[in-house]
Amino acid sequence: MNAGILGAGRFVPEKVVRNEDLEKTLDTSDEWIRSRTGIEERRVVEGDVNTLDLAYKAAVKALANANIAPEEIDLILVATVTPVYAFPSIACMLQEKLAAKKAAAMDVSAACAGFMYGIITGKQFIETGDYKNVLVVGAETLSKVTDWNDRNTAILFGDGAGAVVLGPVADDRGILSFELGADGTGGKHLLQEKYIMMNGREVFKFAVRQMGESSINVLEKAGLSKDDVDFLIPHQANIRIMEAARQRLELPVEKVSKTIHKYGNTSSASIPISIVEELEAGKIKDGDVVVMVGFGGGLTWGAIAMRWGR
Repeated sequence: MNAGILGAGRFVPEKVVRNEDLEKTLDTSDEWIRSRTGIEERRVVEGDVNTLDLAYKAAVKALANANIAPEEIDLILVATVTPVYAFPSIACMLQEKLAAKKAAAMDVSAACAGFMYGIITGKQFIETGDYKNVLVVGAETLSKVTDWNDRNTAILFGDGAGAVVLGPVADDRGILSFELGADGTGGKHLLQEKYIMMNGREVFKFAVRQMGESSINVLEKAGLSKDDVDFLIPHQANIRIMEAARQRLELPVEKVSKTIHKYGNTSSASIPISIVEELEAGKIKDGDVVVMVGFGGGLTWGAIAMRWGR
């Protein structure tokens, strides 16, 4: 059976940090940030709000959108690099909070590619017939591991969560192909000790190459061409990286999701947040061929081609 997305939900914190706010504490400017990243503002949590809180609110919305009750969920996968504890996992904590009593639960750690890893993992359980409904969440509170005095990283990251419910869909719908990959030799370029540390030049070169290649690869695996793509949802890391992927697929601007200006880089949450935004805007329709592609620390990457609908 084919696995597809039955419903989606997102949640972002209320507090907005604009580029103008960062001008007060960093040697930067609104124009500099916009021109190099495409980011205008980002959301950050306040007080003791944590990743579980964001994941829960996004998950509740996704379940309602899919018309699936918590007790119908067989597996919960949470992609995150900002858990509350080393253990228990956010997924187990979310299982308790949702009262999804029959669901297995585990976290997925693949940084900004985590949501793609989660989607593709959930797909396997559904297509074997072992599980029917899988909740996949991407949730991050990157503000807690960002050095707000480091201009290279403080301008980039934001907090948020997005969730989808995966389940069986019609034979002509759902995930058509996928690609997962990793290059551990590049792990040194993007890592977290106390705070996020990044070699921007190396990550940029990797991302520009990999986003385009992975997108082309999943189309070829699905027997599709660039002309078949109705919409592209790239990881929202940097507008120039996203633009390179768009050009590689030869897509018009209106066929590419762009939410980075509002939320910055929310890591594993960026693709599911974008899914919801584009659904609400009516840009993704039943039967559309949608490509999703992400990359992250590890280094990791993942992509899928899917035909939207149930």
